[in-house]
Amino acid sequence: MVDYIASPTLKEFHKSDDFMRGVMGPIGSGKSSAMVSELFRRANEQEPGKDGVRRTRWAIIRNVYRELNDTSVRTFFDWVSDRIGDWNAQNMSFHIKTSTIDAEFLFRALDRPEDVKKLLSLELTGAWVNEAKEIPRAVIDMLQGRVGRYPAKRDGGPTWYGVILDTNPPDVDHWWYQLFEEERPNEWRIFKQPSGLSGEAENIENLPSSYYDRLMQGKNKQWIDIYVHGNYGYVSDGKPVYPEFNDQVHVAKEDLKPIDEEPIYIGIDFGLTPAAMIAQRLGDGRWMWIEEVVTKDMGALRFSEVLGKILRERYRDFEFRIYGDPAGDQRAQTDETTPFEILQANGIPAEPAPTNDFILRREAVAKALNTMVDGKPGLLISPGCINARKGMSGGYCYKRVQVSGDERYRDMPDKGQFSHICEAGQYLMIGAGEGADLIRKKRQLSWSQPIDYPSLGIGQ
Repeated sequence: MVDYIASPTLKEFHKSDDFMRGVMGPIGSGKSSAMVSELFRRANEQEPGKDGVRRTRWAIIRNVYRELNDTSVRTFFDWVSDRIGDWNAQNMSFHIKTSTIDAEFLFRALDRPEDVKKLLSLELTGAWVNEAKEIPRAVIDMLQGRVGRYPAKRDGGPTWYGVILDTNPPDVDHWWYQLFEEERPNEWRIFKQPSGLSGEAENIENLPSSYYDRLMQGKNKQWIDIYVHGNYGYVSDGKPVYPEFNDQVHVAKEDLKPIDEEPIYIGIDFGLTPAAMIAQRLGDGRWMWIEEVVTKDMGALRFSEVLGKILRERYRDFEFRIYGDPAGDQRAQTDETTPFEILQANGIPAEPAPTNDFILRREAVAKALNTMVDGKPGLLISPGCINARKGMSGGYCYKRVQVSGDERYRDMPDKGQFSHICEAGQYLMIGAGEGADLIRKKRQLSWSQPIDYPSLGIGQ
């Protein structure tokens, strides 16, 4: 191999011993080179058998043979001299065999769920999945059961085994997002590389001058977000309400925890799919969206019970400031009870947000998204806020109007799966005073400070 120098993100990747490790980043960020280096490092770190030979077997997987030949194989031999082993073109394998090393590398194309049967006979130490977003979930699931089986346990077993994966960012509905971002199983870890245009961009020294600037020419925003900035995509027939949102900037690496002695802000959106966002505003003005409460087919009474239980169990000792959709102050036709009265009866003293104007609500959140405080984002979202994260990524959008000619979109966002939690976030932030200047200018209202509620003894 030639000399390999890892970038900061890839250094952290190499340090990890996790069973499933994924690297996600823009085009040209050095992901594939890191994968080749990792396989060789692990092969050389394998404990030798009784005869002093370090034995390993690795699968290198791509979606189709054309891509396997044109990219994966080529990258492999960019770093590994074919003179140190035997290349078998018919079996698509490379075998290094010396007095101390016996390492096999099997190149396989697996692009359909039925291809899992190609894995059944493999006894592997580990595997590299190249451009993982193109590989079906069924292949990933089966692959996990084939690694760790060579060398056999009677021969000492593998020193390390697992699966390493690299990819450009997939859509938020992809299995990669579901596993690495939502479920986050034990020993699954993701390593995200920075935007190709950022000051921390990686592998720039090995790319042509102005590589990313030229790459962007003629591309739409979604393509640039994925392949240049390294952000997740969202497949939607609409325009995102929050183009300011950047998943790598505005989502925390770990779940956020409430900070003692800072009040808890809660925003609530009513209806038959009520939702609440639980947040805090830090002393420097930055916001943390800590936890979401998302329900379906639930009335105000049941929702107040669910929300109250969460507040009692996790936030009992905090002060609360709670704001809801002003439309929740309207009485129901059945029993003439408003959602706010139902919340109050269940120990949740919510009040209507100062306005329901969509533009003002949107701008209250957009202002925080556009703000940086000492290099930290004005709004940081806990990765556990799955629906809010998907909504901000594009699920909360303006629907396309079906007309000929130029693209046109509705003036108001679609009331879909992700709108309720995103609007709950709007109510809490505009209720807390974000956008107060806009409200004054538009409606000439004087601003009143939020009510200082005592620590809630909900359900005492």
